[in-house]
Amino acid sequence: MEVLLPEMILVVSVVLAILVPNIGDAKFRIPLTRVRVPIFVGGTRLKGTSDPRLPALISITAFSLAMFFSFFGVSADSSAVEIGGVLAVNSFSRMMSFVFYAALLLAAVAANYRLPARPSARAPRERDSAAQAERLVRSLMDNRRQVDFHILLMMVGLGMSLMAMASNLFFMFVAIELASLASYILVAFHKEEAVGGEAGAKYFIVGSVASATGIYGMSLVYLWAGDLDFDALAASWAAMDGYDPLAVIGLGLMLVAFGFKVSAAPFHLAAPDAYAGASSPVAGVLATASKAMGFVALLRVLLHVAMPDEGEAIWFVLLALIAIVTMTWGNLAALTSENPKRMLAYSSVAHAGYMLAALAAVGSGLGDDSTTRLVLVAIIFHLSVLVLFKLGAFLVLGLLEIEGRSHRLEDLHGLAHRDPLVAGSMFIFMLSLAGVPPLAGFLSKLLMINGIINISAGTGSTSADAIVPWAESVDPVFWLAVAIVLNSALSLFYYLRIALVMFFETPESTKPLRRATHLRNSIVTLAFLTLAFGIGSGADFLLELVQNAVSAF
Repeated sequence: MEVLLPEMILVVSVVLAILVPNIGDAKFRIPLTRVRVPIFVGGTRLKGTSDPRLPALISITAFSLAMFFSFFGVSADSSAVEIGGVLAVNSFSRMMSFVFYAALLLAAVAANYRLPARPSARAPRERDSAAQAERLVRSLMDNRRQVDFHILLMMVGLGMSLMAMASNLFFMFVAIELASLASYILVAFHKEEAVGGEAGAKYFIVGSVASATGIYGMSLVYLWAGDLDFDALAASWAAMDGYDPLAVIGLGLMLVAFGFKVSAAPFHLAAPDAYAGASSPVAGVLATASKAMGFVALLRVLLHVAMPDEGEAIWFVLLALIAIVTMTWGNLAALTSENPKRMLAYSSVAHAGYMLAALAAVGSGLGDDSTTRLVLVAIIFHLSVLVLFKLGAFLVLGLLEIEGRSHRLEDLHGLAHRDPLVAGSMFIFMLSLAGVPPLAGFLSKLLMINGIINISAGTGSTSADAIVPWAESVDPVFWLAVAIVLNSALSLFYYLRIALVMFFETPESTKPLRRATHLRNSIVTLAFLTLAFGIGSGADFLLELVQNAVSAF
């Protein structure tokens, strides 16, 4: 069971987070006697276990250890280890769990400042002013909520990791729902703010409907195939004569559920509200780890099950249209947004469109094994580096959120004057999101565009005498790459607007940002890695890991 060590660490950590803060001097009296036996749970809590910072320490340690052991699983032999007939542990699943744990570790670190634990907090006294009493009550509330927040965060990580290892469709849906239900609560966690409760309610309702739709589709697939194991479903799909209505409708309904998870249009409508209402660390997890979870599910179903050995997949045209609409809708909506978190939410929608376009190109059936592998490497690489610059941008907003800002574009005004290092890091994140060389975002987009072009290569003549005849000769798959290029150029306008207000506008406050040492160090480290994984040996190292993971897939 050592292959499941990261997940076992999380399970043990959840139990510790529940039990350790409740260790006290409670005793149980044996009936009809005066003998009291210590039971250690309850009563007056011990000094060492009553520290409100303990749950954060447990969760950060758990995610760090899980990342450590997942990393070694990425570079291991690509042969899968089957567990219980529903799990397959290989370098692909370990690569994705590494991405999940990295995002959640950063969120746990940032939560120490967004949801601070103060051991010195006390109850209000009569002589305290109303404002002071309110601050004291807020501190006590934050202390009491530490365990809840970090347990939910670890449950999200456990669900995501189990989903990446699933070799059975039913088990995969259960794991997705484990992560999703915890994330719905995290979105609405700051219930003292009206926007948080509203965002959580919308996200839960839309997510529940999407999940119910996907589960209904899964039931149709089970009626059709009589099995939910991915290998058995793939064999049934390959042996299918024509297209069985149960199989096609079931696949379509499952795509609705996965479309919600990756924020694809038109299933993205709850995402901007959820991102804007959640705390910035949680929004960052939704934009990176949750999106990666949805794409892993899509890859499992579309490529493992519903991809024919030869020819075009049934879902190719639909996915290509959704990809173009998603990236265009996301970028146009981001252009008009004045809320930085909503802008990053719509940016996340656009990035989902880029990856859907690459996935649709695979479904065209034009490529061979090498071009398909190239596109898959591009998608997994993009999901991996997205944690750096997308979550990094949300962490910058989290730093502003500590002082009650981050919901208006004006909150970023003059950030370079208040904190040049943080503003410089945010500038790097924005350029990487836009795909500007030599950053990691540029390399990931270049790999996707190159993969799509390679798949469509040879279908048209590049030596045509006129543009129109040439445009008519190329395969429609080629225009997916053109759509990515045009939308990336469009996205430059709102990404550079962030840089413009940070460096050239007058700040509303001249006070320096909060120190938040660990959060600040995380932001700077992510900015450095965004550059390191875009060029040179850093990019080669990560690409090698991704290629090993794709080989296992």
